[in-house]
Amino acid sequence: MPTRRRTPLTRDRALRCAVELADAEGLDAVTMRNLAGRLGVVPMALYKHVANKEDLLDGMVDVLVAAIVPPDPHQPWKDAVRGTVLDARRMIERHPWARSAIETRTRRTPTVLRYMDALAGTFLAAGFSADLTHHVMHALGHRIWGFSPEAFDAPDEPDAATPPADPAQAEDMVAQMSRSYPSITAITLATIDGDLTRLGEGCDEDFEFTFALDLLLDAVERLRDARWSSQPR
Repeated sequence: MPTRRRTPLTRDRALRCAVELADAEGLDAVTMRNLAGRLGVVPMALYKHVANKEDLLDGMVDVLVAAIVPPDPHQPWKDAVRGTVLDARRMIERHPWARSAIETRTRRTPTVLRYMDALAGTFLAAGFSADLTHHVMHALGHRIWGFSPEAFDAPDEPDAATPPADPAQAEDMVAQMSRSYPSITAITLATIDGDLTRLGEGCDEDFEFTFALDLLLDAVERLRDARWSSQPR
């Protein structure tokens, strides 16, 4: 009876398996021992393809970044950048652990640099100066990876965002908040259209992300057209 051939262990196979492990069990579950067990090899076999945990995380990020749709040079620059950044956003939504992995990376791999270069090149090809493109990339910041620091992240304690079930208590809570934090209360009520039964609802993060992205792209377009420069003239 013929023996079944085992799929050879390669770096790519190890990295993709690590991504699957993180998707299934979270980033904390991605250890060299757990990954080796999932691959059916001894941990030492992994070290022939992955130097250490940091190299593993760098490689996992590379797998995801390499799959982001690059800017289409045949599209208008704004559509091309928007399409790529929103595809990065969809990547983050499919792999929620990727945000913390990206935020903790200290090394820019060739895959990461190629992605950044493609975005920067799109601005340059659209007539942005190298000076303005530098500042645009800073302004976009983590948005190029599909996420952004939020001013209104949900609190860690689930009960902290739970509104009172009693409408009268909800009104009292809003009145107290309004006395202490009138501006925050005003924008919170605007978000829920004044409907106190919706207190505690989170923001539409996809809408807020796209709103900020479009705002930035419209603004930098005006700077380009005005031939803006950070250097004194």
